[in-house]
Amino acid sequence: MSFIQVVEVTEVTEIRIPSGRLIVDSPWPEDDDPELKTRVGRELEERIPPGVFRVEAAWTQAPYEFMGEYFDGREVAAIRLRVTDAPVVRWEMALGVEDDIERIRPGGRVGFNSETNMGSFADAATWPSLTDPFRGFWQESPGGPRKGHNTVTLFDGWFERASDDTHEADLVTFPAEGTSVVWLGRTATGSIASVVVADGYHSCVVTLSADSSV
Repeated sequence: MSFIQVVEVTEVTEIRIPSGRLIVDSPWPEDDDPELKTRVGRELEERIPPGVFRVEAAWTQAPYEFMGEYFDGREVAAIRLRVTDAPVVRWEMALGVEDDIERIRPGGRVGFNSETNMGSFADAATWPSLTDPFRGFWQESPGGPRKGHNTVTLFDGWFERASDDTHEADLVTFPAEGTSVVWLGRTATGSIASVVVADGYHSCVVTLSADSSV
């Protein structure tokens, strides 16, 4: 009998957030938007210090057989933007700037929804330019061949990075299915140490490392 376990934590890339304002949302336009306008990204209410941060992924592995072929079942279980290395002592759901806490029922979950199975961390102040490659991909002639969008592919396509070097800001994508909750990990002083998104098919709290920082 197979089982799922976190087998590895890897550093995906670094991300520049010069404004300290963080969007965690899908970078793709809305499916029902024929004009392909800039998606209104879900900006977190909580700010982080402006800077450059590590983006890390926790990988699970559950081997399986399908039609006589064997697969390793390797998937991304959670993605973390590591703000500091300080230990996390408590977790809370991250509210967006448009969320009304009084309308959230006890035990309710809020987050972002992705119809394209992709989420992203991005600098909010530079969101329009960072998501331009994704809009441009869909704006190409529907009758002609589509070119790849102008991003850097990481880890065999599991992640992508878009950059705005004029503003020294980045966007990093990650797998996300359905409605995804964003979690804030706080230190003993109340500051943010981590921003984590766990895949909806895994536990919302995934051990990313052996220490108590997650």
